[in-house]
Amino acid sequence: MLPSLLVASLLPLLATAHSKPTTPEEIDAQRALQVAAYHCAPAVAAYTAQRKRAWAQKALGGSETGPKLGIQTGLEGYEDLFKDDTGADASSSLMECTPTAEAEIDNNTCVLTPVVTEGPYYHKQGHPLRTNIAELQPGLLLLLDIGVIDVETCTPMENVLVDIWQANATGHYAGHPLPHPHLVDEKPQVGGKRSGLLSAYPRTKHEETWLRGAWPTNANGVVQFITIFPGYYTGRATHIHTKVFPEWTALPNGTFDGGRLSHVGQFFFDDEVNSVVDKMHPYTTNPLKDRTRNWRDSLNIFEDSHGPEGQYNPVFRLEFLGGVISQGIAGFITMGINGSASVDNWWKG
Repeated sequence: MLPSLLVASLLPLLATAHSKPTTPEEIDAQRALQVAAYHCAPAVAAYTAQRKRAWAQKALGGSETGPKLGIQTGLEGYEDLFKDDTGADASSSLMECTPTAEAEIDNNTCVLTPVVTEGPYYHKQGHPLRTNIAELQPGLLLLLDIGVIDVETCTPMENVLVDIWQANATGHYAGHPLPHPHLVDEKPQVGGKRSGLLSAYPRTKHEETWLRGAWPTNANGVVQFITIFPGYYTGRATHIHTKVFPEWTALPNGTFDGGRLSHVGQFFFDDEVNSVVDKMHPYTTNPLKDRTRNWRDSLNIFEDSHGPEGQYNPVFRLEFLGGVISQGIAGFITMGINGSASVDNWWKG
């Protein structure tokens, strides 16, 4: 675990961060947290691998206890997945740090997940508390399995709210169907960090909530969502947005009030998979035919999502739910969050 003195010295620097570290002090703070957390890499790698194996077996086994998705898919709670017969104990030995072990540092580790922009399409109020965010949006079935680890302790974070939102198959966000009238004929920017981007579409349909939702992590620090593979829009690589709230309040209308916010980030997909999905219906109906590749992502968001040392991998690990991709896929990722941090909960443009 991280020495308490080191954590105490780093928190003032990281708690005020609103984007990726920029000053030498902020970069040094993030690097120090990463280095101090590397010894937990084998434990978190085992944690994610066990989640992947257990969920894939349950999903393909046709259990009757999970939500009905039109295919034989049963998604049990992690209380069932981590029974003794699975060979895993997420509360003790599975997450126990092993300083002497060696493992590759990638997205299945206890590395601090970089903070990047939330973008202009977040709704500060009105995101429903739910795990199935698809509503009636058509697209390739995508099951998300997101783990949240506290890099200060290398242990799962229970009951933190993971909030996600994404574009639909044709690259639109709920509530933002059209551009401003005076920008209907706007052309994407050419060159520079904003290359390919258009001005943000205004929110005109306040009742729309599709492909938006939030749910708390369970005792194993995991939350699962049912959604569709996101589409793309000009200037941006294919991605899903996320926020993590250690403090939050459920509201009577089925939404939530976000309290302290510890992380703002984005998840991505391998470009090879993106290229295959691009050829599937309804993604072929996207009027934009030239998808931005990850390495060309505007504002350097894909690059920034790897962190100052490139030690974090923001790309989902994907598994087929059946024999072919068209039957759906499951995406696995683990975020290393600074559980004591507090970042601003609003986009500044």
